[in-house]
Amino acid sequence: MKDPNNTRNTAPRRGSPLWIYIVVVIVLGIVAGGSAFTGLTGPDLDALLGNPVFWILGCFIVFGEMRPIITPGSTENNGATTSTTFSFAALLYAGLPVAAALHAVAVITCGIFRGRTPHRIAFNVAQYTLSLGAAQLALALTGDLATPSALWVPDGADLPAIALAGTVYFFCNDMLVSAAVALHERVSLLKAMRWDFGYQVLVHLALLGLAPLIVVAMDRSALFVPLIVLPFIAVYLNASVSVRREHQALHDALTGLPNRKLLIVRTEEALAEARGEDAHRRLRGRRRRTAAPPRRAGLFLLDLDRFKEVNDTLGHPTGDRLLQLVAHRLTHSVRPGDLVARLGGDEFAVLLPTVRDEAAAREVAARLRAALSEPVRLDGLSFDLEASVGIALFPDHATDFELLLQRADVAMYNAKESRTGVEVYSPHKDRNSPARLTMLGDLRRAVDRSELELFYQPKISLRDGQLVGMEALLRWRHPEQGLLEPEAFLSIAEQTYLMRSITHHVVEAALAQTAAWWRENLAVQVAVNASGRDLLDTGLTETIEEGLLARGLPTAALQLEITERILMNEPAYASDTVAALAELGIPLSLDDFGTGYSSLVRLKRLPVEEIKIDASFVRRLTESSDDAVIVRSIVDLVRTLGLRSVAEGVEDPQTARVLREMGCDAAQGWHFGHPMDAETATEWLRRHNDRAPEPAA
Repeated sequence: MKDPNNTRNTAPRRGSPLWIYIVVVIVLGIVAGGSAFTGLTGPDLDALLGNPVFWILGCFIVFGEMRPIITPGSTENNGATTSTTFSFAALLYAGLPVAAALHAVAVITCGIFRGRTPHRIAFNVAQYTLSLGAAQLALALTGDLATPSALWVPDGADLPAIALAGTVYFFCNDMLVSAAVALHERVSLLKAMRWDFGYQVLVHLALLGLAPLIVVAMDRSALFVPLIVLPFIAVYLNASVSVRREHQALHDALTGLPNRKLLIVRTEEALAEARGEDAHRRLRGRRRRTAAPPRRAGLFLLDLDRFKEVNDTLGHPTGDRLLQLVAHRLTHSVRPGDLVARLGGDEFAVLLPTVRDEAAAREVAARLRAALSEPVRLDGLSFDLEASVGIALFPDHATDFELLLQRADVAMYNAKESRTGVEVYSPHKDRNSPARLTMLGDLRRAVDRSELELFYQPKISLRDGQLVGMEALLRWRHPEQGLLEPEAFLSIAEQTYLMRSITHHVVEAALAQTAAWWRENLAVQVAVNASGRDLLDTGLTETIEEGLLARGLPTAALQLEITERILMNEPAYASDTVAALAELGIPLSLDDFGTGYSSLVRLKRLPVEEIKIDASFVRRLTESSDDAVIVRSIVDLVRTLGLRSVAEGVEDPQTARVLREMGCDAAQGWHFGHPMDAETATEWLRRHNDRAPEPAA
């Protein structure tokens, strides 16, 4: 049964509608109970005290009230209480005074044990007394009234009267509680009754339907009554198993926190409540001609910084203990009613069902980061934890869960990239549009459906025409839009965690194709592009290392291309991933050079072996003297640093000749070969391998 106080255990404000209602119900309950008890006679009391059946019933009612049947989706506040069965049986067998007294003792005992407030205990006692009294009146219409000294055992002909009494009991009880809930939540009575009406009907049909059977058993022998408990034990056990399975399905096994599935449910519930309250506020605002501020909900995405170092240094068991400690700190740092969930790895989410504004959300995020920043000591070592938090608010930034999570992800990535710690979603930092969001959903499915494909374009030495390597270029065979180039979709993926899946897919596909070529004695180095977000993924190095070992390839078989923009981005430049890749021996290439205004100091320190001159300068090389000066300066600089220079976008023999004269080492472009699918690239490699190398034109 719904509880009017299930959101808090405090007394309502004196003089409020809810307070007045509770007082009225309590007074009516006292009157109903007093009237019932005044009708008891001496023989009734003697029969009540001397019959062991009533003592057994009292124990079962107390136990049923203390231990409700909790099924998936229910709690102790709205779980099915088996006390209903036994108190209704007491009503049928011995009348209202016995049933009301036994149930009152059970409610008071349970309330004291659980620390409930006096007003709540008094309301629940009055609620059940009035409901049982209404059922007694229904029985009185048929003339079937029992007393402790004149017990009543129904037969088959009495079932309609019992059904009427049970129906009256249910509706009276449900209306009393729903009215309190409606006043507490400020919704209509009809809406409050509809919330779990179907569930309550089914539960009470089963609980009240067993009452006549218990009466018949009690009349035969008190020893039969415990046998009635056996079906309830089976129900308790089945419900316990169901709840345990539901908990496992909706919670993370390591930390015990809610998982993504439960986060979705709770977020949708919070958003639905916020929408309903907003509609109510707007209506009040129109009536009062005042602006009604919207109710906001917040979703945080939290990612631990440098967590992989712990796993790599101390092992996964220590990392798991650290995650458990993080979960404990997060759950004890949020407000009552907020939800902390683990999405996987070192990613956590925090749901704020209500939040005043952006400033309040930032305060919660700052409190979370402060709790995590306390030093952690594990296995004799001390750790300083840091986390990046992205915030998205309803309805300011999104109106559904998926969009909230996506925009919190964008904000979190901005916080990690800028090292600010906390960022609120800003449209100015998000290039997504409704059309792009649609494409993002298609792209998620494309990864699962293997619609992403690699094309390959050769890099040729300008001195002798030898093959320097092949660059893997990502393409998407969209089922409706055809073959899409990276510019059409990677800008969306780079702002989400989908980029991690795409990069790992590209690395695996490139390594698989490289291994196939090496088995054919077509030993060629394949270059793969990495985004700035990839360089913040400490798992990238592990993926590459495991892929090379699994296929028996040397580290020189794979090259990673990183854009010059990382030199303008201190976090990416200082990324441990770049250092780990260099330590592993993976050759690095600096792509799009000339567009990022790199400092020479950083360029010298970056562990790269190759510099790729941006195509925007190369294409205008023969037309613009300024571009020619820029390209020549880059070539001279790269030669001075002892690195290889590669020109991109070479589309004609004249440009290739000028580059060779400048001393550029290699080139790439349509003049040497268009991007080719794997099969075509394999044939191209075979032909190129068969003919003697010639100097490039």
